Amino acid sequence: MKHIIALFRQVDSFLPQISKLCIFICSIALVFLLTIFGWLVFGRYVLNVTPTWVEQVALLIVCYITFLGSAAGIHEETHLGVQFIREAFPDAVRKPLRILVDIILSLFGLVMFVSCMQLVQFGWSTKLAMLDIPEGVRTLSAAICGALVFIFAGAHAISKTYRTYFLREIAQEKGA
Repeated sequence: MKHIIALFRQVDSFLPQISKLCIFICSIALVFLLTIFGWLVFGRYVLNVTPTWVEQVALLIVCYITFLGSAAGIHEETHLGVQFIREAFPDAVRKPLRILVDIILSLFGLVMFVSCMQLVQFGWSTKLAMLDIPEGVRTLSAAICGALVFIFAGAHAISKTYRTYFLREIAQEKGA
């Protein structure tokens, strides 16, 4: 049991770093997005030459910002949810419901990962217009998000289950 607890502690200390990395990548991507749109406006109105690649790069960047940001939101538990219904229940119902939501989110992340990896494989032979990179690069962001949602929500479900049910039993055993 001690080895499992040590493993959970290592995972709990590692997952926030992954979430922070996602947020950092999103922040850099957002700055880059603003920079290339500035270049688009400058090229179009000052140089009278529109850089056509900017729109395709912007779409690619927005995909990564959206999906990595969503995955980080799952870890930070700031994702969109209908919490007022769950919080209206008594504590005995609310705690298992929170765990159930995390399990459902984790399963959704797994399905998303598997489905999006199929999209990545399907689109890898098709090139993105004006960028000459595989279309699968765009859908790879959704696959990464699915994997991270699976990991983050699954870790939350395990952690909440452990804290809710097993810590109480261990404390009762020690007291008896």
